[in-house]
Amino acid sequence: MSKIRIEKATDEKLKQLNVGNWSPWECEPSTFDWEYDCDESAYVLEGKVKVKTPEEEVEINKGDIVHFPKGMMCTWRVIEKIKKVYTFK
Repeated sequence: MSKIRIEKATDEKLKQLNVGNWSPWECEPSTFDWEYDCDESAYVLEGKVKVKTPEEEVEINKGDIVHFPKGMMCTWRVIEKIKKVYTFK
């Protein structure tokens, strides 16, 4: 299965991805399980989260663009309130 991909945002990349039209989402510090029904891309506006899958654990921070693959099961641990915008593919 594909892994989580993280890249640092640049103005050019944000424009290319049309991030301004993505949907907002936020979450207070908490821990929860999640399964991705489709591919998701997200841009983190604020906060810090650790996402753990059976294969890896990654830390996601403000300014990251993250790609989650369809079918991935994981546990989110929101360390600092997270604000992101996202889109499904």
